[in-house]
Amino acid sequence: MSRPAAKRPPAPRPLRKAVSRTPSWVAPAAAVAGIALLVVAFLVIRWYTTPPAPTPLTVDATQQVVASITSLPATELDAVGAGSANNLIKPVSGTPLTGPNGHPEVFYMGAEYCPYCAAERWPMIIALSQFGTFSGLQTTSSSSTDVYPNTPTFTFRSATFTSQYVDFVSVETTDRNQNPLQSPTSAQQALVTKYDTSGSIPFVDFGNRYAFDGAMYLPDVLSGTSWQAVADSLAQSTSPQAKAILGSANLITAAICRLTADQPATVCSSSSIQAIEQKLG
Repeated sequence: MSRPAAKRPPAPRPLRKAVSRTPSWVAPAAAVAGIALLVVAFLVIRWYTTPPAPTPLTVDATQQVVASITSLPATELDAVGAGSANNLIKPVSGTPLTGPNGHPEVFYMGAEYCPYCAAERWPMIIALSQFGTFSGLQTTSSSSTDVYPNTPTFTFRSATFTSQYVDFVSVETTDRNQNPLQSPTSAQQALVTKYDTSGSIPFVDFGNRYAFDGAMYLPDVLSGTSWQAVADSLAQSTSPQAKAILGSANLITAAICRLTADQPATVCSSSSIQAIEQKLG
């Protein structure tokens, strides 16, 4: 008897293509949620790592700090020389700039929120105090939301400077929250436009003979410190703060000595200042 032929197995039914049951708006929403989580994480990390804004000092405490940093021995300044400061001072040409008392003018423009301005005010105060006397300086700190947040510093907004050698004129354009403070005159703005081609602050003009913009050192050496701590560190000529701040102060001093024909001699005749002057041209 013949065997029955084997039956072919029934053909498999074609698989139905899976159909997504996920609404079309879920994927974009998930992406937005993920980005939001990253932003929150970044803000939390920044909150934990950002130094707290130091409380401004009282008038008496401010005067003590200013007295400390402006009475450093000349031998220490001389030993530091240019230190670790970056010499940003460049020769410029223009009509000699004189101030309200007829002396060569040192013009500064900056802002209280700016961390680079915060860093540069320390050496400016030290340098200028060798030619005259400040009054009305107040403590403040740079913005808490910018780079190098809450850098301790001073403000020139209400300060006056008395000198028989140079006039100091300052403009602080905004406070640490970027609210308007002071506006440059048209003549001052013309100086900034002419010499500060990068648009950076701080901007400093030495009698239209020299100028620089930006900070001569990075503000990170002041991170997380107080005004008194900075002042104490300047008493150690080998500290990073002293090398940066006193080095910058000597560069500024040398530029001012060029304006005053090396007067007073007690300041301008030091070996470090003379060596820096030669490099300024």
